[in-house]
Amino acid sequence: MSSDIAMEIKAIISDVSGYDVEEITFEKNFFSDLEIDSIRAIEITVAIEKKFKISVRDEDVPNITTVKQAVELVNELLEQKK
Repeated sequence: MSSDIAMEIKAIISDVSGYDVEEITFEKNFFSDLEIDSIRAIEITVAIEKKFKISVRDEDVPNITTVKQAVELVNELLEQKK
């Protein structure tokens, strides 16, 4: 798991959620721990898509509930892109 990708994703989540990057750990749940609603989840997804030049399928968005899952998905999509 690339730490660069993880840091970029944490920074995006921090920007959208208002939480400090240090508070955002891999186990944090977007909804219960970081108070991210569905609108913010979409904002995060769009920011990730732009940053990494990937496309996240709409049906995958509700399944991404932790930082770790977001990082894993980005890694997977970047691998597929190669």
